[in-house]
Amino acid sequence: MPVPRITKEELKQRLDHPDTAPVIVDARLKYPYEHSTVKLPGAIRVNPNAPDVSQIPRGREVVAYDSDPDELGCERLAAELIRKGYRVSVLKGGINDWMTAKLPVDTKPAPQLAAAAPKG
Repeated sequence: MPVPRITKEELKQRLDHPDTAPVIVDARLKYPYEHSTVKLPGAIRVNPNAPDVSQIPRGREVVAYDSDPDELGCERLAAELIRKGYRVSVLKGGINDWMTAKLPVDTKPAPQLAAAAPKG
């Protein structure tokens, strides 16, 4: 069964109504997530390879996104969530299309380099 898709315009419109806005799930792989300083507004981080769904509220629409232009990573996560009873769709074009359209994002901390060991 194909996973439903949502366009960036449809998602933006839904986010403009906080009382019915969907839960946004950031399903980027570890490297793209950790090396980015932005996420979609209010997004919850869920590792697509080991999803912990305890932080995703039941009974609300869920929209998952990633950084893959074909949405392959979040499609697998969405399919698993659908099997668990969630109403899920995937953001067409992911975060890249969202940012290209200059739609709102939240910032997150930049990756920190490990401190060098003291010499001597």
